[in-house]
Parts: sequence; structure tokens; C-alpha cells
Amino acid sequence: MTEMARKVNLSRAMRTMQELFPEEYNFYPRSWILPEEFAIFLTEVNLMKENNPRWKPTFIVKPDGGCQGDGIYLVKDPTEIRLMGNLQSRPAVVQEYMAKPFLIDKLKFDIRLYVLLRSLDPLEVHVAKDGLCRFCTEPYQEPALKNLHQVYMHLTNYSLNIHSGNFVHSDSGNTGSKRTFSSVLGKLACGGVDIRKVWSDIISLVIKTVIAIVPDLKVFHQSDIPAGKPGPSCFQILGFDILLMKNLKPILLEVNANPSMKIEHEQEVSPGVTHNIPSPVDEEVKVAVIRDTLRLVDPHREKKKQKHHEQPAEPPPAEPVELAAQDKESFFEEELENKPELGESPPPEAELPAICLKEVFPKYAKQFSYLRLVERIAALFIRFLGVKGTTKLGPTGFRMFIRNSKISNSGFSMAAGDILYIDITRRGIGPSVDQREAGMSLQAFVEAICFLAQRRYKSLSLHEQVELLLDFCEYNLAVLDEKRLACSRSLSGTQATLVTCPQGRLQLSPARPSDAAAFQRSQKFVDCRSFQP
Repeated sequence: MTEMARKVNLSRAMRTMQELFPEEYNFYPRSWILPEEFAIFLTEVNLMKENNPRWKPTFIVKPDGGCQGDGIYLVKDPTEIRLMGNLQSRPAVVQEYMAKPFLIDKLKFDIRLYVLLRSLDPLEVHVAKDGLCRFCTEPYQEPALKNLHQVYMHLTNYSLNIHSGNFVHSDSGNTGSKRTFSSVLGKLACGGVDIRKVWSDIISLVIKTVIAIVPDLKVFHQSDIPAGKPGPSCFQILGFDILLMKNLKPILLEVNANPSMKIEHEQEVSPGVTHNIPSPVDEEVKVAVIRDTLRLVDPHREKKKQKHHEQPAEPPPAEPVELAAQDKESFFEEELENKPELGESPPPEAELPAICLKEVFPKYAKQFSYLRLVERIAALFIRFLGVKGTTKLGPTGFRMFIRNSKISNSGFSMAAGDILYIDITRRGIGPSVDQREAGMSLQAFVEAICFLAQRRYKSLSLHEQVELLLDFCEYNLAVLDEKRLACSRSLSGTQATLVTCPQGRLQLSPARPSDAAAFQRSQKFVDCRSFQP
């Protein structure tokens, strides 16, 4: 999971989905991976500037694997990236900077939303009903050469802004430099904003992002988790960082596989002396997320539900006996003496907390099922991996895919398949835990599928071409599986026969012990391979 949440791998997965479904995945900024795509980055930027001379972009560079704002910087001139940092030893992602965010109190902010990925197969996703809004500590201005270095204005990272003299710690979720998302939504609602639409767009963003990263997760999962293990084998709490634009459109900034769950912050009480101070805002949001996560991943949860439903109904209570007014009063006073807690409202901690994690998938699976094309590609990829534990497809596995899917019967030779494999694999596309592991990654296999689909089906959108090719491959593989199953059944239901080759003739006899023994006593056998007529 940590590998897929890295900035480079996330950008690859999102780009694949943007190529297949450009309209549905327009919530992720244009991105390039450095250093391998630096030349492409320069070419595309220059081309866009020629087509639109008024376009004055700013770019943000994020080191792969970085966290807490480490190593992030802004540039106006793309060529300046070459002069900063060692990209060869530490790859990075460069994105178009979103320069028109929605502001509150003239401050830029982002939303940290917690998402529980409870299961991969079947896919189950829960989203927290509340999150954290992290504010910058200097009034926002659109990026210019004079303010590119002002991180407290442009970067919302808590770990950076906490060092600002303007950072405000607050015990209330409505004020301060860190607030609850629900309080911000309340403020938007007071301003006439349709917060249902905002929430709907955010939920859609989360589901689409999870759909984008799940195929790679399944490949890594099958290499680590024993096959056929019942039930969810793992879960993960993800931290989605989301930016609201001026038009309230949510933009995905990044996904964190290891979001901070601290509910306190350090405060300097004297020079060189710090104390951990509880943060009510963090506690309100994070404790609920952890509590509900433990509820949902409880391995005995389903058994408890089943046991609860199977419990026999309780007998109806006896008819109440009407008491006189005086008896009622004395009865209630006696109860108060024996149980003083009845005379006062129960403390808040005694009440069962409301569920804060809301299921969004498979609840909304029907609306998003058409986006799961890459998962179908991943299923083919895993089928032909061959060796358990690997995440790369070898040349033999790719040839088997071409042959068994009948692609080689459609004007595409096996030799052409070998050339395609070598060409794509040499580019080194796709995430890999071990770069020394040779072979084709899932992302490279997706590229091969797209190439084959475009070659086979003309005049259609890319996702339609890929869907048709997947239907073709899955049908042929299903037919092949049926033939193999029928063959195995026929072999298991037929008695084996003994083939004998006596001198001068060929004879078949049933492989029954008595017949075979009698036949061997009366005949002399020779090896058929050495028999000369």
C-alpha cells in the first residue's frame, strides 16, 4: 500500500485513468514524472504556451516518497527544475499548481479526509463523515516570482505551518489554523453553498481514486497474501488531501498511506522545553476514525451479527400494574436511593457513539462499475504471472496471453507480440518494489493492452476499444477453461487402457490386473520405438 501511495506511482495510475476516462478524472492536476519525462514535460509546456500565449503557469515539484512538505518547491520557469535537487537519486512529480483555491478569511486551506479501505476483493470503502481543514498562516496571493518562496502562503502542510508565528492553536473546531471539515461546511452553508453537492463531488473523487489504485494493490496483494484465504486479509486507513477550488470543485492533491493519527501537539513552555498538549480538534476526528475502523475490521463482526439475528425473541413483558399517585412517587424515590444515576442524565461517554465511517463502496458500485476496466486488465495480468510472489510478467507469460486469448489469430503474430513485449519492457514503465526484478509491470501490460485495442478496433474512444478487447480475451479464455474442464472430466470418467506392442502387431487391452497379468505370461513384448518392420 505504501508503494502505491507514493507520488510517482499514484501519478502513473491516475494518468492511466485520465487517458481512458478524461472527463471523469479531471480532478487530478496535469503531472509529469521526473527525470524520465523531463524532455516530454518541456515539450508539452512549450506547446501549450504556443497555443495559448496568455497561459502563465506555475509548477509545483514534489519529491517521490516525501512527506510533511519536505523538498516541495514552486517554479515559474520549467528549466529551473534541472538546477534544483538531485532528480537521479530522488525522482519527483511536477504538477501544474492550482492557483485559484477557495479561501476562508483570505487563507488557503486543504481538507484531510480519512478513508478506510476495508477489503480489496470484494472492494469495500468507507469515508469518514468529518475531516480536518488545515490552513495556511499567511494571506494568499496568486503565485508570482516575488512570493514563490513563501511556504506559509502556498503550502497547507501542518508540519510546516506550525512553525509560523501566525499559527493559532484552538480548542474549538470552528477557529484556529486547524478546524473540523464539518465546521467549514457549516460556514459554507451559511453562505448559501449547496454542501450536499460538495460532499457528493468529494465522495465521487474518493471512489474514482480508489478504483485507480486498486489494480496495482491487487497485484501486490496476490504476491504477499496466501491464495484462497477467506475474508479480508488486510485493511488500510488512507489520508486524502483535497483542495477546494474557487468554484468549489474538489482537486486531489495526494493520498497518504500512513496519515498521522496524533491527537496532541508539542508546545514550547520555556526555552528548549516542550510539552505535549492535547488537541481537541484532532481528538474529535481521529479517535472516531480509529474506533470505527476497529469495529469494522473485527473478525468476529459477522458472527456477532448472525448470532444477534438468531437470538429468540424475548417474551412480551407482563401487563403493568397501575399504581396510585402516592405509590408512584414513593416507588420512584426508592429507585433513586438504590440507583442514584437514574435521577440524572447519563454522561456523554456512556452513550454509544454514532458511526463516523460511511460506506461508499459497494453502496455506489453501480454508478462507478464502468470505470473498473484496469481491474479487468489486472485479472488477466495475474492469471499469466505464473510464479507465485512475483509482480512482473515474463516473456513466456506474455506469449501465453497472446496465444490463449486468440489475439495471435487476428492478424497479430507471435513474433509481433515478442517485439511489443521487448519494446514496452525496455521503457521501464510501472511501479516496482524491486527495480532489479526483470519483466513487464502491470502499468506496462496496460499500455500493451491499449496498443492492441487501438490496433484492432478503429474509430472508437480508447476506453471503448479496451472494453471490446477485454470482452474478446475474456470470452476466449472462458471457452478455453470450459474445454479444459470438460477434458479433465472425460479423462477422470474413462478407464485407462494398456497399450501393448507384441512382435508384428499392435494390440489394445483393458488395464485390468487379471487380464494384463495373463497377457504378459503368454506374450513377449518389445519397445515399439526400436521395432523395425
